Amino acid sequence: MTLLRRLPFSFALFAAIFLLHPVLAQTSAVQPSAQHDGSHDFDFEDGTWKIHLKRLQHPLTGSHTWTEFDGATTTRKLWNGTAHIEQFETDGPAGHIEGLTLRLYNPESHQWSIYWATSKNGTLGLPPSVGEFKDGRGEFYDQEPWNGRMIFVRLVWSTITPNSAHFEQSFSDDGGKTWEVNWITDQTRISEPTSGQ
Repeated sequence: MTLLRRLPFSFALFAAIFLLHPVLAQTSAVQPSAQHDGSHDFDFEDGTWKIHLKRLQHPLTGSHTWTEFDGATTTRKLWNGTAHIEQFETDGPAGHIEGLTLRLYNPESHQWSIYWATSKNGTLGLPPSVGEFKDGRGEFYDQEPWNGRMIFVRLVWSTITPNSAHFEQSFSDDGGKTWEVNWITDQTRISEPTSGQ
């Protein structure tokens, strides 16, 4: 009698496991997608480039007056590509700009930190802009003071080919609802990276 009572329950349990087996197998087969290893996302920058820069004279004031510069930039890869240092130099009617960009890759977060300095102030800008590339477009953000207020800053790399690239910097003073582009750089390759980098 006890065996007969257990049989229907055992049978039902067996049937449930049998029917659920494909579902359980599919669930265990689904693996979380691996994060993109972005440690070489800035390798396209290595080498020397001709640059054309447009800079908005008075950001976040309603101004539409732009100043243009021409020059060159050279980027070297460090630490097997997980760091890059760029030297930037342009001239235009508004003067001379010498800049330096340091890019560092964090293998844990899979994000880049971008630091900027100019010969005018001689210090790395803090905080860095932090972000990553997705589908060939790099977006990097930070928050920093501007004319006594905290604003959002966005850097975007796009339209990247082996011999050209486009860069924009934008500011937002309304929490990221709207963005005003104030720095546009178009690059054309002059030379490939030197061997040994």
